[in-house]
Amino acid sequence: MALGFSPKAVSFLRALKRNNDREWFKARREQYDTLLRAPMLAIVERLAVDLREFAPTLIASPKVSLYRPYRDTRFSDNKAPLKTNCAAVFPPRDLGRHQGAGLYFEIAPTWVWIGGGMYAPDTSQLQAVREHIASNHNRLRGIVESPVFRRTLGSLEGETLQRVPRGFAKDHPAGPWLKHRQFLAARELPATFAYSPTFYRELVRTFRVIAPLVTFLNEPLTTR
Repeated sequence: MALGFSPKAVSFLRALKRNNDREWFKARREQYDTLLRAPMLAIVERLAVDLREFAPTLIASPKVSLYRPYRDTRFSDNKAPLKTNCAAVFPPRDLGRHQGAGLYFEIAPTWVWIGGGMYAPDTSQLQAVREHIASNHNRLRGIVESPVFRRTLGSLEGETLQRVPRGFAKDHPAGPWLKHRQFLAARELPATFAYSPTFYRELVRTFRVIAPLVTFLNEPLTTR
């Protein structure tokens, strides 16, 4: 059977968005587990095998990859108790769940998002990555300006500075990339893609395109 989700899974997320309430969810937890958690577990378990071929340094496991449905509302103005998406992350084995660069996908009421890169590096990590880019910018150019990257993902995205950061020449050939505070690559598809028969194949194909960027970004962090 093809790995992916059903139309009922997307319908459940849309209903959850309208009824973001613990009691509503508790009464329908079995539906959530059947429609969303079980297919997600199957995908993660398959990726644990398939990632070995093109991203062997990343982890795919239910314990690490899956996100809980409940939101942490302690420090947020948004007190809605539940996430209205279903997501999984595949982080670097040597760095930790939200450290370095990794792969990620989610299905939501109105989209499927498949992407990867580095979302929130700390100051020391960001400096190490920038130094790596400055010394290896031709390699990075070869990754993010390749036809398959542009065709699948567009361009490198993420928050940027207005100027090249201190410590690097203003006219450095890697200037546009040195300005980045995040290094992200992704494609967004309609929610109906979650139940396309090509879902898993396209998920893996997209991850294959992003994997060289993830490897490049992690190199200065895993060799320190």
